[in-house]
Amino acid sequence: MNKLTERQQKILEYIRKNSRATNREVVVFLRGVSRATIVRDLNILLEKGIIEKEGKGRNVYYSENNLSPLLKYFDAEEYFTKGPDERIGILERFNFEIFGLLGDIWTAEETAELQKLDEAYRERVPRLSSAELKKEFERLSIELSWKSSQIEGNTYSLIDTEILLKESKEAAGHSKEEAVMILNHKNALEYIRDKRSDFKTLSVSKIENIHALIVHGLGIEKGLRKRPVGVVGTRYRPLDNEHQVREAAEKMIDTINATRDIFSKALFSVMLLSYIQPFEDGNKRTARLLGNAVLLSHGSCPLSYRSVKESDYKKAMILFYERNNIRFFKELFLEQFRFAATNYFMA
Repeated sequence: MNKLTERQQKILEYIRKNSRATNREVVVFLRGVSRATIVRDLNILLEKGIIEKEGKGRNVYYSENNLSPLLKYFDAEEYFTKGPDERIGILERFNFEIFGLLGDIWTAEETAELQKLDEAYRERVPRLSSAELKKEFERLSIELSWKSSQIEGNTYSLIDTEILLKESKEAAGHSKEEAVMILNHKNALEYIRDKRSDFKTLSVSKIENIHALIVHGLGIEKGLRKRPVGVVGTRYRPLDNEHQVREAAEKMIDTINATRDIFSKALFSVMLLSYIQPFEDGNKRTARLLGNAVLLSHGSCPLSYRSVKESDYKKAMILFYERNNIRFFKELFLEQFRFAATNYFMA
């Protein structure tokens, strides 16, 4: 997760306190720091989309970027120095207002990068032979099945995962459930690829179909849950009323279907499904597959999450649960799309 320096944090706090500021005002505030250094820090804050610039010449001033209230920057590393029972400002219950807060989340620079990566991917894929496409999809499938399972505590290595999926050989010293979890990922990914046109418009039943494949053979109840669930490592408690669970799921569907931007649709799919926790178990696994279903349905590259750190993924998700902050997961999503679009289907 991107972290600001102490000086950059002070600049941001000064801008917040005063609503807006010129670089001259920041120079006076940070007495002893050169104008060149401050301009460089302001440019970094601009590049990260944390602040925005308005005006021209001597009338240029900076203000916090309020693209979305869900994107407010704060020090995540400092936040996680405290345990779940010590952290303050936690939203312990589900916030139904979240659906009305989801809007534009990408900066102009981020949008341009995503579109450029997407266009390059779309141009490459038609040039690949059927054998090359199959090989590349198999590679992505192996790496997604491994990483997504690892995020949930599965101890299979990437090599063991490859052997399992290619040769149907289970690794010694691992439980049957771990092998089933990995195989289920592969089957679910193949399903959403084969049915990708179905996921241009989402429905509760379509998400339930993905979940059923993800939890097959693991003794997990299928369909929307009727009992409360808890989330490890946080005081956030998902909805415990089955009628509200369905209401939230339907609001999620309406929100995603009404969103026009492909990348926002995919990101909201992952975040909202994980936040609602509509199933007894397997919610985050289903969410990652749902995000990929959205990407595939619009002809975009799916994510493998191969290069993500499990701790970063979990922290980004907890920040959404506890603070309704999407900034850190957005950074993670952008990094993973960048990785996927430049590492797969390149043959």
